[in-house]
Amino acid sequence: MHCTEHRLRLCLAMGLMPLLLVACGSTSSTSAPSPASTPAAAAPPLPAAAPTVPAAPPAVAAPARTPIATARRQPLGPPLAARNWNEFRAQAANRLVQAHPDSTYMGPVAEPLLAIPVLEIELNADGSVRRVQVLRHPRQAKDTTQLAIDAVQRAAPYGSMTLLPRPWKWVEVFLFNDDRRFKPRELDH
Repeated sequence: MHCTEHRLRLCLAMGLMPLLLVACGSTSSTSAPSPASTPAAAAPPLPAAAPTVPAAPPAVAAPARTPIATARRQPLGPPLAARNWNEFRAQAANRLVQAHPDSTYMGPVAEPLLAIPVLEIELNADGSVRRVQVLRHPRQAKDTTQLAIDAVQRAAPYGSMTLLPRPWKWVEVFLFNDDRRFKPRELDH
């Protein structure tokens, strides 16, 4: 019920915003032609604007939530070139978490886990994903395998691979909890 009331207030606020803008625009245009008619014309829009002010806080509260959502979708910074495979695996795991703050967790690993898909990721020289091979499918919650593959694709590129020996492959284990949030095994040490 609370969500419905909030949506109703938000819809009302969004619906009244154009009226407020029209009212503001009409008062400035009526005040220019005749100063005598300005107080009479300005009086009706002010009461109309007063009911809009209480509806404005939900509209202001909604944009406060949208920057968080857009911050989650912002592109990641440029990846660094790793000097060795241990450094690369740590950077790749951190990049996976940074790219998916709403679908990862960093706390202790709960037991039992929902699913543990294991992926082998092969990269191109520029760090883009060449191929993802599933080494282990979970017995239950098989959809988590695709969630892990999508997470790997969205976090790419992983940085220049030219400093590392070929083949440019690494294995990542995804630890999924009951909320279908994952933690790269590399960060669980």
